[in-house]
Amino acid sequence: MNGPVHTIAVIVVRDGVLPLGADETVAEAGGEALLVGTGVKEAAGELVSLRNGRLAENGLFAPGRWARQLAAVLSRTERILLPSSPDGRDLAPRLAAGLGRPLLPGAIRVTGDGAELARWDDRACVRLAVDGPFVATLRPGARGAAPAGEPAVLTELALPEPDGTPDVTVLEVLDPEPGTVDLAEAPRIFGAGAGLGHGELDGPAVVGLLGRVASVVGASVGATRVVTDAGWTGYQRQIGTTGVVVKPELYVAFGISGAAQHIGGLGAPAHVVSINIDPSCPMTAMADLGIVADAQAVLLELARMLEVRS
Repeated sequence: MNGPVHTIAVIVVRDGVLPLGADETVAEAGGEALLVGTGVKEAAGELVSLRNGRLAENGLFAPGRWARQLAAVLSRTERILLPSSPDGRDLAPRLAAGLGRPLLPGAIRVTGDGAELARWDDRACVRLAVDGPFVATLRPGARGAAPAGEPAVLTELALPEPDGTPDVTVLEVLDPEPGTVDLAEAPRIFGAGAGLGHGELDGPAVVGLLGRVASVVGASVGATRVVTDAGWTGYQRQIGTTGVVVKPELYVAFGISGAAQHIGGLGAPAHVVSINIDPSCPMTAMADLGIVADAQAVLLELARMLEVRS
């Protein structure tokens, strides 16, 4: 493309709540965003990277109708970015189809001629070049979001009236099961480290038990690279700079020493619990509560107390 390229982030807002990755997507779009949904003005105040925001109160989420409405006002915008949240992944393909553009899903970042996408369980990065406008979804945790440094300029936007075409009706939004939720969206995580494999249970068995115990208390399972490389769990559960970047409220580290690569993917949990035989390891040093004990023994006792089969 010749000359400046116009990029905008489209952020779906539900009752003033932003989706995961909203700030990163707005930052990738240079601070330009269109917020659509309910409570958009309230949500705009939470976006630290926002410079120029267009606000469209548009009722309950209806991806087909919204795609048609947004296509009418964004037809001249070359690059449209959405967070790779559930709503973003639902709206993006419809919007791309309505505009007759390619969709680049799961982007890590936008480049001068396209985007870089994560593929093969995040073990490879694929660069795609696009000759013309496109729609892309951006992976949460792929980049940071620096503050804009000045108050955002907000403008109310009236979207075109619906054309009456039948659309999907959302009856209810259900929370995902802890064992299947995307780690980047998990509020509570039990992390498995190499130290968890020392004991009567082998690696895969003890990680399986960790998952059952975590499920009882509404937590998801994460792991270090040593654990995923050993095959105890899948690479999609790997937390760190070479894995998933998470932002949980609670992180319980079982047998994790706290290597820089792992801690770099933790974000800033509100509460950290470390279970490790080494009282001086980095993870225990950063924890709100450090339990100096064998990680597998603590997990087995926790399973007994919660009546979880080992």
